Amino acid sequence: MIEIDWINFTPFSSFFGGLLIGLAAILLMLTNGRIAGVSGLLGKLLISKDKNQLYWIIVFFVGLMIGPIIYAAIFGAIKSNMIAASPWLALAGLLVGFGTFLGNGCTSGHGICGLSRFSVRSLFATCTFVFSGIFTVYIIKMVSST
Repeated sequence: MIEIDWINFTPFSSFFGGLLIGLAAILLMLTNGRIAGVSGLLGKLLISKDKNQLYWIIVFFVGLMIGPIIYAAIFGAIKSNMIAASPWLALAGLLVGFGTFLGNGCTSGHGICGLSRFSVRSLFATCTFVFSGIFTVYIIKMVSST
């Protein structure tokens, strides 16, 4: 049975955060004609030879990094609870990176930008992300209950 932590349940801040992400993706598409897929942009940042294209990508990543700092300055420290040791997190990060390589994009690229363009590939990728997450939580619950 799923238990909801009603004290820390944040539907309004989650909604507004999602709204801001969507608006940022729209703004990037309108001003630059680019999709806000983080893994694809990181790949371009690491391997692109075109220096003119790198400036807006660097600004994009600086915005991603200072966003939580601005949030913490306004609303206080971000509460987080790590449930895995660092080696498991490193392994998870590598697997996610490899998965984004195989899937030609990450959750932000497929889930926000791809679905909004009615991409069938993004629909399948997003469904895969969701069901993988559900399966992972199920496995974690099974292991932790024994």
